[in-house]
Amino acid sequence: MKKIVIACIVVGAIAAALAVGKRVWSPPRTSGSDGAEVVRVTRRSLGTEVKATGVIKPKTGAQVNVGSTVSGVVSHLHVRIGDTVDKGQLLAELDSRELTARRDAAEAAVKLAEANVAYSQTDFSRKIALRTEHLIARSEFDLAQQSNDVAQQQRNQARANLEEASTQLGYARIYAPIGGVVSAVSTEEGETVAASFAAPTFVTLLDLSRLEVWAYVDETDIGRIRVGQKARFTVDTYAEREFTGRVTAVYPKPEVRDNVVDYITVLSFQTPADCILRPEMTTAVTIDLKRRENVLALPVGAVHREQQNRFVLIHRGNAIERRPVTTGIRDENYWEILTGLHEGDEVLAGERKQEAN
Repeated sequence: MKKIVIACIVVGAIAAALAVGKRVWSPPRTSGSDGAEVVRVTRRSLGTEVKATGVIKPKTGAQVNVGSTVSGVVSHLHVRIGDTVDKGQLLAELDSRELTARRDAAEAAVKLAEANVAYSQTDFSRKIALRTEHLIARSEFDLAQQSNDVAQQQRNQARANLEEASTQLGYARIYAPIGGVVSAVSTEEGETVAASFAAPTFVTLLDLSRLEVWAYVDETDIGRIRVGQKARFTVDTYAEREFTGRVTAVYPKPEVRDNVVDYITVLSFQTPADCILRPEMTTAVTIDLKRRENVLALPVGAVHREQQNRFVLIHRGNAIERRPVTTGIRDENYWEILTGLHEGDEVLAGERKQEAN
């Protein structure tokens, strides 16, 4: 019995010694794997881009100040701020009694001039017959002809005065030159407006379907901006939505603010039908310089560089080896992988304690 106990103790001691020896002599983990994470080669869209802040502006002709070319008292104002109007809709009316009286006087002057023309033509016809028979002097015939010519010119002048008076009367009714939203009202009913050197503004109309983005691009990036480049932007009120557009112009004159030189880059975009964008909304703009879709990519931290060569680290059994790769474009987070890896390959990313062989 004692021999069996002693044998068990010896066997246990040998097993313990072997376990300790295994821990002591087992090879260490491959240098370079500590502090690194495994990432996969995936497909994604990559691009180089320029970021800028901007603001939404109405296009040329999308905002119109509507006024009057005649003076008078505002008798009726048919719209208020926020109203939607159509092109040709009546916006306001002036007191037209004085203008109506001028139009009526012009009409009467036309009728008088036409009566004078009728009489002078009849008299001139008689004088022609008498002159043919040599019954009147040449001077009397010339006087009748002159009277007829003067009467016709007076009739033409009276008609022109009537047309002017009718036009002025028409200016007493203010119509919308474009369709849109009333963004401002500058006068009220009962107010007297004077159209002397400039037409007084009644209302301001804004067409919200004709907007554009002014992106303020830094002078260090403006040299890479070209007309036709695709762009994206967001606004705070629709933070989760991205709107697309295209560069249509780069203004040559700089905008200097706080000693920072920016250049206005104009972006056109299709106005969305399901939400409302408004002038002066702040935008975060991204202009795509180069873009590639559905390419193999790795995080920037997984691609290493030695002189002019780039490589990645991959597990090869218990060891780590370098694998050379060819890269394409990159953005802030990813490199495009052209050669050396396939979709789904696993590589090490992160800090390496020691170079792999």
